[in-house]
Amino acid sequence: MKLLISSLLLSTACVSSFSFAPAVSSRAAFGSALKSSVESPVSSDVAAAYESQIAKMRAKDQTSKALSKEDLKVVFEDEHIVVVDKPAGVLCVPTKEVSASLSQSVFEAFGCESGNVDSMVVHRLGMDTSGLVVFARTQAAVSGLNTAFRARKVTRKYEALVCGSVEGDAGEMDMPLMRDFVSPPYMRVSSDDLQRALVGVEDLPAEISKKILENPKDSLTQYSVVGREELGGNAVSRLSLTSVSGRTHQLNVHCAASGHPIVGDTVYGINGDALPNGGIDEATMDSNAPNRATLEQQASIATAAADKPMCVHAKELSFSHPITGDAMKFESTSPF
Repeated sequence: MKLLISSLLLSTACVSSFSFAPAVSSRAAFGSALKSSVESPVSSDVAAAYESQIAKMRAKDQTSKALSKEDLKVVFEDEHIVVVDKPAGVLCVPTKEVSASLSQSVFEAFGCESGNVDSMVVHRLGMDTSGLVVFARTQAAVSGLNTAFRARKVTRKYEALVCGSVEGDAGEMDMPLMRDFVSPPYMRVSSDDLQRALVGVEDLPAEISKKILENPKDSLTQYSVVGREELGGNAVSRLSLTSVSGRTHQLNVHCAASGHPIVGDTVYGINGDALPNGGIDEATMDSNAPNRATLEQQASIATAAADKPMCVHAKELSFSHPITGDAMKFESTSPF
């Protein structure tokens, strides 16, 4: 299979947001933030790396906890929707091999009009992420919520602990994301050079090429500093994060690429399965994020947080009720 990828400049992004300083109005071309020369990947290497990581992910999925109705922390429930506070360590939706998941538990506890658990799902959280999730119980609610998510009329705010002391009080992280062909199926910050490297790549299995060769997506995260703390004798920052665009692993990659990976992130954090720094090289990180958490600090924090789940929590969920139109706002206390 051969697919030409449209060339896309690495999204012009506030240099201030990249370094976690206060946002400013000027925007600078960011195409030099990654290595200027990237070799085209070998299809067989991409496929092998993909299958290796997928095997690890499937093994982790097997550890998903099954929840009884009594285990569910129901925040709101009516005939159309159910809002639940998800614990970390639970898949949001079942896989082909694993049925133990939040959606399966909600379906068994409350049921839905279609009689199909899949039709209840309108968004999801990663297995390691805790926090608020809304499920639809009727077809009208499914339609209304899907429309609201597509139109970005649903506000999702997260709370996270990140490594290091974040400068400034608020700002934005504006970096486009793509699938990483070096460490698939994970994500990384995209650039023109990376996209050019994919032009002409062929002979990938259909399932892999669909992901690896998809166009990069603009991704915007807004942040504010809630507090500055210590963990294991090292500085950490508590952030409020708003996922404006809602891309796969967006918060993880943006935080890592800005020099402050999420505490307990075993994929995008130090020694993780994905490329470090969201795929941005060390020299550029030193130049653009001089206040970033050092590798020594990240390692020390990782040791101190070894017995904790990843420190990111879906704290606030706001939307209009899909049937009544009433404004709905739910909040959940972070477990860390």
